[in-house]
Amino acid sequence: MERNDVELKIISIIDRIKPFIISDGGNIEFVKYVDNIVYVKLDGACKDCVFIDTTLKDGIEEIIISEIPEVKEVKNIDE
Repeated sequence: MERNDVELKIISIIDRIKPFIISDGGNIEFVKYVDNIVYVKLDGACKDCVFIDTTLKDGIEEIIISEIPEVKEVKNIDE
């Protein structure tokens, strides 16, 4: 599947964030970008962390939206 420019930018940002998430025992993976919403999968220590919403909304989402204004939200797919 070919990625569009916005998806490539999102993946690039996630790749920059990933080492910080990994250093805390977690992991983040890009899943998809649909209707201006980024779907990611937080795993490892992040999966059961009480701060997952803070990490997602105040960290990851804020960084992605600041660089890609057309993104409206970042959601974790918990499966």
